[in-house]
Amino acid sequence: MNILQTILREGAGLALLGVAIGFVVALALSRTLAGLLFGVRATDPVTFVAVSALLLGVALAACYVPARRAMRVDLMVALRYE
Repeated sequence: MNILQTILREGAGLALLGVAIGFVVALALSRTLAGLLFGVRATDPVTFVAVSALLLGVALAACYVPARRAMRVDLMVALRYE
């Protein structure tokens, strides 16, 4: 279980960093894109939260699959292979 937690923690940290950087860039570019949006404010909080949650969910799912595969490997077999 420690392998799963480690991989998910590292993946979540990178995903949170990416979402934070993307959030700042999106806020900075929102004035530029305001003329292209119809019926939605450029700084719509629901959209920002929904997209951030979706990206975090996808990133955690992308980390979970290889972590589950790594948990199934017998450590002695992996050490002998090296």
